[in-house]
Amino acid sequence: MPDLSTRYLGLSLANPIVASSSPLTERVEDLQRLEAAGISAVVLPSLFEEQISIESHDLDTYLAHGSESYAEAISYFPDMWGYNFGPEGYLTRLAEAKKALKIPVIASLNGVSTGGWTSYARRMEEAGADALELNVYFVPTNPDMSGAEVEQMYLDLVSEVVTSVKIPVAVKLTPFLSAPAHVARKLGEVGARGVVLFNRFYQPDIDLEKLEVVPALNLSGPVTLRLRLRWAAIIFGHTSAEIAITGGVHSADDVLKCMMAGARVAMMASAVLRHGPEHVRTVLADLATWMEAHEYDSIGLMQGSMSQRSCADPAAFERANYMKVLRSYAAKGR
Repeated sequence: MPDLSTRYLGLSLANPIVASSSPLTERVEDLQRLEAAGISAVVLPSLFEEQISIESHDLDTYLAHGSESYAEAISYFPDMWGYNFGPEGYLTRLAEAKKALKIPVIASLNGVSTGGWTSYARRMEEAGADALELNVYFVPTNPDMSGAEVEQMYLDLVSEVVTSVKIPVAVKLTPFLSAPAHVARKLGEVGARGVVLFNRFYQPDIDLEKLEVVPALNLSGPVTLRLRLRWAAIIFGHTSAEIAITGGVHSADDVLKCMMAGARVAMMASAVLRHGPEHVRTVLADLATWMEAHEYDSIGLMQGSMSQRSCADPAAFERANYMKVLRSYAAKGR
């Protein structure tokens, strides 16, 4: 039997499959089902900065201002108290999950600004979190804000959180940064133990009958993985932060590709939402079968084996493959 174990954020994991934040990581009962199916660690749903702001009445006051003129704007904000049971409920549920599970439990904070809300990172640590995933969900809509300012915002925020806790911190990145490899390296320098590739910004749609902007959520497919593989292969070996891939991981083949690109873990959400937690057991069995057939004794042997670090000129490699893809597609059309 091949050795499926890996290490991520300093944690020893039985295998590289981690449950990323989703509705299936909210209830303790579902977390136990994931653990029974073989998942190696879980990331809880995020506690949002806005939820904590409501607790201090800052956001509540902001939303109330002008509501007589723009009452419909209030509907854009969900019931922040109810989501994830609110800030205090989140900490209680985190402690319950930690008590019920033997696998590592990773808490998640979603925010974009420095400030007092980061004190919740310490409270998550006190509640028993083995690590913290910082989900920086920020869309820079201000045309006066430069890419350098966006990157510095990431670094300032992560630096503040890292210095406030002793548990390891991972940062969930957006693929829309101008220089993801540079940001990943700098994040490692300010103390982040991991980078998660990538956050998926949920794109709104337009209802043509009601003339309203409406939220839309589509589960990922395997094609989503390609962008993550490319950047993991580029970043591998250029940052002290360990790489996790999330988005598009559905099968054992996907997990294998993540490992070869340079990831320590492959995170699943959409696949277990579609097929249930028991899908993890199938993926693990397929993973072991492939490794035995191809004579891989351990996951560690393949991690980073297909990264670009071994390429003398990665830029030329990228451009050559781009031309090859274009040529192959044109050939099909003849």
